[in-house]
Amino acid sequence: MPILRTAMGKLLLCLMLGIIVASGCGEPNEPEQTLTREETIPDEAIKMLPETDSYPPILHSSEFGEPVPVPGLINTAGAEDSPFIPAGSQQIYFFFTPDPSIPAEKQLLDGVTGIWVSNWQGGQWQEPERVRLQDKGKLALDGCTFVSGNLMYFCSAREGYTGIHWFTAEFEDGKWQHWANADFPDEFEVGELHIRGDELYYHSSYAGGKGSNDIWMLKRVNGEWQNPVNIAAVNTAENEGMPFLTSDGLELWFHRFYQGAPAVFRSRRVNGEWQAPEMIVSKFAGEPTLDWQGNLYFVHHFYRDNKMIEADIYVAYRK
Repeated sequence: MPILRTAMGKLLLCLMLGIIVASGCGEPNEPEQTLTREETIPDEAIKMLPETDSYPPILHSSEFGEPVPVPGLINTAGAEDSPFIPAGSQQIYFFFTPDPSIPAEKQLLDGVTGIWVSNWQGGQWQEPERVRLQDKGKLALDGCTFVSGNLMYFCSAREGYTGIHWFTAEFEDGKWQHWANADFPDEFEVGELHIRGDELYYHSSYAGGKGSNDIWMLKRVNGEWQNPVNIAAVNTAENEGMPFLTSDGLELWFHRFYQGAPAVFRSRRVNGEWQAPEMIVSKFAGEPTLDWQGNLYFVHHFYRDNKMIEADIYVAYRK
């Protein structure tokens, strides 16, 4: 069956290939002038549309309208993936790579694969800009974006480090800078995350779960993250991941594999307890995030002949 290729998945592939080691792995071909996304998309790439989609997303909720590609300037014939909208912000962060079929070592060198951001202005999303999180001339493959205020968490495979690590960056003087290593204890196996106050939700194959990946929570006490707690109410023998919490902390959104493909689910917190989740969108719908109006955004992957050929950011508007 097809496998959802997320930003973390691409970084894990990078790790397995061993292309980032402490001594670095060669010079990037990134030019002085920043490349646009369109300049690096293969000439033979064909922009997928809902009418040419073999597996369109299926809505299971009366709260939202039918999912559609995000209008504006975000989606291309490349792969837009892993959307994230910070609480209280009219920005959307996402992962982009021009050709999802190429190996990670080439994505590392193409000058455009990584984190991008678009601003909401004039009633639509504007042309995205690359988020640079590495010194010029240094190699890095960044993803797994979480932003809260002026603080960003992201995962990265980069020069000077072996494997994948968590980092933070600070938004100052109009740009992200001061990136620093921010690893969690290795034994917690922290995957893509969402932090609200002193609660950190993440997915992991940490021992004691129900499936290969479960949703877990870390509680911060006196500045220290305590042992992981399995969110048993939402986890199954299937693969759960990519948690997103609403700003009030009362909804936990995530994706779970359903009939061989990722689907978006939601659990509500009632009297402090997470309830059994409901499916909102199925069929290659993953990594949910909500905007300031409660509209649901997610990544939709286009497959043909059991191969992922493109990815777009979709939205289901709240009624």
